Amino acid sequence: MPAFIAGLPLHVLIVHAVVVLVPLSVLATVTIAVWPAARRRFGWIVVGLTAVATICIPLATSSGEDLRDRLASTDLIRQHAHLGDQLLVFVAGLLVVAFALVWFDRRPVRIKALAPILSVLVVALAVVSAVQVVRIGDSGARAAWTGVQYTAPQRHGDEAAK
Repeated sequence: MPAFIAGLPLHVLIVHAVVVLVPLSVLATVTIAVWPAARRRFGWIVVGLTAVATICIPLATSSGEDLRDRLASTDLIRQHAHLGDQLLVFVAGLLVVAFALVWFDRRPVRIKALAPILSVLVVALAVVSAVQVVRIGDSGARAAWTGVQYTAPQRHGDEAAK
């Protein structure tokens, strides 16, 4: 996998898929966990969305490792990488439990106690996944922007001549 596309780190591009798809999966899985009608109508779509989000995570971590290998090692980068490595466990768990919830809900003979248990697990994994995405994003922003000095806006071209 290339580390850069048109001079931009591939990680920066791929991570946006994770930043969008994981929270969207979190909202969708919580919806099907607490609303049985939505589960019956949209359950498999939500499972598919969560599967795509799950697939994007190793792509983001792999591209992040490629970028990390080209940067000076810092504590902030190491912390970001450590947090990023944990996300797959949570989102993959969310995928498995959401799949089980939708699958068992479609069975002709339902076990009454199973749906509430799986729903609670879905909500718990969704919350943990959402919190982890925020933690990873915050640590990545700190790693990228700590020490950057901002200046007042500069006038360029015709504006400077006025």
